[in-house]
Amino acid sequence: MDAVIFDLDGVLVDSERIWDEVRRAVVAEHGGTWREEATRAQQGMSTPEWARYLVEELGARTTPAEIATLVVQRMAARYAAEPPLIPGAVDVVRQVSNRWPVAIASSSPVILIKGFLDVTGLPVGAAVSSEQVGTGKPAPDVYLRAAELLGVAPSDCAAVEDTTNGLRSALAAKMAVYAVPNPHFPPDPEVLKQATAVVEKITDLPGALGLG
Repeated sequence: MDAVIFDLDGVLVDSERIWDEVRRAVVAEHGGTWREEATRAQQGMSTPEWARYLVEELGARTTPAEIATLVVQRMAARYAAEPPLIPGAVDVVRQVSNRWPVAIASSSPVILIKGFLDVTGLPVGAAVSSEQVGTGKPAPDVYLRAAELLGVAPSDCAAVEDTTNGLRSALAAKMAVYAVPNPHFPPDPEVLKQATAVVEKITDLPGALGLG
């Protein structure tokens, strides 16, 4: 293994529920109707993809560009004071970075990834948003780009993920996948079985990686 690539939402920041709350509110305000499957369907989508979903599938009466701007602005406001960091996550990334190059491969927009890195000051060699590669998770594009920026073959990388679409994305990139199942949105058990290792919480990751 030559590098470790982390997802952001649900792995380093406890933001999946915030995304859900904000999107639900914006859809309701614009006359749309939330559906039971909407939360899981959007996990891993890039910004253009989930914006179209809110308009075309949930019926929000606005444009994808306008709804994306509104949702991201509200998320940025939530992050303004400080991102909802998962306890111990920042220390884990620092510990891992002492041994391997690290990167972030996230479905969050660039502005939120930047906000997270500005607050934490983590030594990240690359940070990629799925909106920069065109196709969100479960496609492997964001992980493949992160590996490329690190100068490492995807098959020589470990990926750290929490949701079904995230796991599928990293598996499709042919990476060793370390799963930290999201307690609020547990991943599909059949997909979880394909992970190299499953840890209960992010602070268990160094041990799973052999760092002691």
